[in-house]
Amino acid sequence: MGKIIAIANQKGGVGKTTTAFNLGACLAVEGKKVLLVDADPQANATSGVGVVPEDSDLSVYECIVDGSPASDAVMKTSVDNLDLICSRIDLVGAEVELMNRRDREKALSKALEPLKDSYDYILIDCSPSLGIITVNALSASDSVIIPVQAEYFALEGISQLLNTIRIIKSRLRPELEIEGFLLTMYDARLRLANQIFEELKGHFGDMVFTTVIPRNIKLSESPSHGLPVIVYDPESRGSIAYSQLSRELIARNRRKKSV
Repeated sequence: MGKIIAIANQKGGVGKTTTAFNLGACLAVEGKKVLLVDADPQANATSGVGVVPEDSDLSVYECIVDGSPASDAVMKTSVDNLDLICSRIDLVGAEVELMNRRDREKALSKALEPLKDSYDYILIDCSPSLGIITVNALSASDSVIIPVQAEYFALEGISQLLNTIRIIKSRLRPELEIEGFLLTMYDARLRLANQIFEELKGHFGDMVFTTVIPRNIKLSESPSHGLPVIVYDPESRGSIAYSQLSRELIARNRRKKSV
């Protein structure tokens, strides 16, 4: 059975979407069967793998609001082993449409459950908020990766996210755990970036990924070409970092299964 991992941080601009589609592509290159679920109305993860949202009859919106089978919404991408359930701007309206439903926090979980046996990893790209769609994503997940930007206000808001995770764990998804904190936009030349890494390690210990994601122009360029960085420039520092992250994630989960 596959593992569902949400990639979440209500703070925008921390490399959340960049991590979602690049980690997904690198896991696919490692031979894992991966489904990327774009649960952000901005649909940047969708365009990041070269898919035009309007090309699909079904998106994550229809799966959680109308109950359309998620299997019907799955699209192939240009990367072997990497599939996608796309997002569209109409996902914004899902917040209102789900509001009065009794199972509103579990809509995405119900949609994805039938797909778990078909994939090694299902990655959910969350929107930069703690609204009902993000709650749905966390409630559907086995674990969560929290990208943290290597800048001054990096730790701001993490306590709010951790509190949300605690609430979801106690009320909706007892199995939910933190997969790890991922430092992004890292520049080793800056003392501040190193201080933030040490502070994260001091607070969260082994929950912090050893891999850090550097600032890298190829990571910024690749989405405009509709390609994950491992396809756009496999030799770039960004590509190497996400490849290392994918291997670290696989190794972590192998260790957990053997315990």
